[in-house]
Amino acid sequence: MPIIFKRLLVLLRAHVDKASWQLLSSVTVCHLALVWALLYYAGEQALIEPNTFIYYYIVTTSTVGYGDFSATTELGRWVVALVQIPFGLALFGVLLGKAGQFMTFWIRRAMTGDKDFNHLRNHIIIFGWHPTRTKKIIDYILADVKRQDRRIVLAVVNDIEHPLLSYSQVDFARLSSFTDDEELARIGTSNADKIIIDGQDDDQTFTTALKLSPMVQTSAHISAHFVDESKVSLLRAHCKNVECSSSKSAEILVRAMQDPGSSRVQEELLSTLHGDTQFSLQLPSGLKTCQFGALFHYFKEKHDAILLGVAHDLSAQNMELNPPLDYPVNAGDILHYIAAERVLPDEVAWQRLS
Repeated sequence: MPIIFKRLLVLLRAHVDKASWQLLSSVTVCHLALVWALLYYAGEQALIEPNTFIYYYIVTTSTVGYGDFSATTELGRWVVALVQIPFGLALFGVLLGKAGQFMTFWIRRAMTGDKDFNHLRNHIIIFGWHPTRTKKIIDYILADVKRQDRRIVLAVVNDIEHPLLSYSQVDFARLSSFTDDEELARIGTSNADKIIIDGQDDDQTFTTALKLSPMVQTSAHISAHFVDESKVSLLRAHCKNVECSSSKSAEILVRAMQDPGSSRVQEELLSTLHGDTQFSLQLPSGLKTCQFGALFHYFKEKHDAILLGVAHDLSAQNMELNPPLDYPVNAGDILHYIAAERVLPDEVAWQRLS
């Protein structure tokens, strides 16, 4: 008997797997219509009113059976006993099995990184997974409470399942390669607004940055991290929309030795989890030229923020750090400042400054 039962389960599962939603929907509608027609023929007037019938059909077929509606004629009872319940119950079981299979499939795809995120727009993509550093990166992103609300896609080539299921804002994609066109299209690379490249090594980071630079939208910004600076200058020369960073441990050690406390200042400037943090703000188009001094005093007075300098592009290759007070600042320039929280463009009285 157990062997026969197992074979029946396997056979039933095979039928569920093969049955499409279109087929199951069609069979359900046909069964519903047949039951209604037979009950109408049997004279069950209390059951055939549309709203009542749908309620009665679902409750009876699912065997919940509240008892508030039931067949009263002899023929009607035979219809329920021989047509509605046996076939309806089997159909209900198949539908539940199909729904459970469908949910399992989508949950599994989310965990294994096989989902398609091509529909996303202006999202953040993080290329690369490091058990400790990547989680910190995402924590820092989410700690910016006034940031634009964006989905974050974690793209990896590691053979792992979703490592950050507790983060509802983070989607997971496992790729075969960071340079494959189809895989990059699956995570909506051409529609992303912010990209972080933190590869397993400098070679992977370099090739990924070279691949992504020409394919992202013009307003997108790419940040790439390198262990050393051997490839930074080459990448900067060919990819103007890629901002490169590398380990500054030597510089920080010297500063901490010569000026004690410097390393702590660096930590505060970079972390959004506590204390004041470094942010940037692009001046809106159409703004008239204004002086750095006017901006400096306004930001300190109105937002308790200290301006550090002015950059003329997103990568800040030609940044003017601590410029003179009469330094001209134009529309499109980017202000870098320190503040307890981000200052949004619509929070600044630009007309007063210009």
